[in-house]
Amino acid sequence: MSVRFDDPNLVSCAGLAPVLALAARCGLTTLLTERLRIAATGGTHAAAKVLVLVAGMVAGADSISDMDLLRHGAMPRLFTDSRAPSTLGVFLRCFTFGHVRQLDAVAARLLARLTRATPSLRGADRVAFGGSG
Repeated sequence: MSVRFDDPNLVSCAGLAPVLALAARCGLTTLLTERLRIAATGGTHAAAKVLVLVAGMVAGADSISDMDLLRHGAMPRLFTDSRAPSTLGVFLRCFTFGHVRQLDAVAARLLARLTRATPSLRGADRVAFGGSG
């Protein structure tokens, strides 16, 4: 059986809306623009491509070809800067160890911003022990 979300009013991964809103609120695009530099061919618009990859992974994509799920149905309403899977593959092949370190710096700063922006993470510095009752 194959399911296809081709209706322009259906979104197969509506959970992306709050995830992308939180990423925007925490300044992920700005962090990527400031920290990630890829001079190689295929490295242009790096921030947009990383956001597409993150969104795809959140939506369940586990391969480059799965990234096409962001281009079906009403997904363009939620995610306006989608890229073709082949473009993302070229982009990922540009990465060096230094680029991975740049993304690590972005991730560290994003995590700090997420802890400030997300009330459910407050109190995470406290340790709780449970017992078997």
